[in-house]
Amino acid sequence: MAELQRSEIVSDDSELLILVDEEDRELGHLDKAACHNDSGILHRAFSLFIFNTNGELLLQQRSPEKRLWGGYWSNSCCSHPRKNETMAQAVKRRSEQELGFSTDLSFVYKFKYQAEFADLGSEHELCSVYVGEFDGEPNINATEISAWRWIKPDDLNQELADPTSLFTPWLKLEWQTLNQDFSELIAVPR
Repeated sequence: MAELQRSEIVSDDSELLILVDEEDRELGHLDKAACHNDSGILHRAFSLFIFNTNGELLLQQRSPEKRLWGGYWSNSCCSHPRKNETMAQAVKRRSEQELGFSTDLSFVYKFKYQAEFADLGSEHELCSVYVGEFDGEPNINATEISAWRWIKPDDLNQELADPTSLFTPWLKLEWQTLNQDFSELIAVPR
């Protein structure tokens, strides 16, 4: 499989994210760096789970240059809507920027979580989870992603059970919920 990739800076610590309360009401805006300092400040985010027609999930390994969870494996794509950007606009923008494609996505659920990464900062997000389908090879952005792979759901479950594996905390939480409450969305074949 050819490794398609490109390099462009698509995100920086000064971009303004959307601060929200637990009911997803907008409270204001704050730069990305400040949103992730210390214990984090609650802000909007999203996670995409993209499957192929064989029922395999597209995983990405986050660039080692990422401030939080660099080098860890994660779901297909995750990010934040920016100030004055709708969730739909953000999801399409980020999928194209990171993966080199966009696809139809279906909203599944929303949840709040907080996770600290050593003394480097935290995620504190109200995260919307989406599922979609794509066949082909992503054209990854190497400034965001260091590697990618397709994985069968059962194989991912086995890897997640290994305490030495490096997966982002939001992937673990989201995958558990998808398995428990939305298993029909990740059933094989698609």
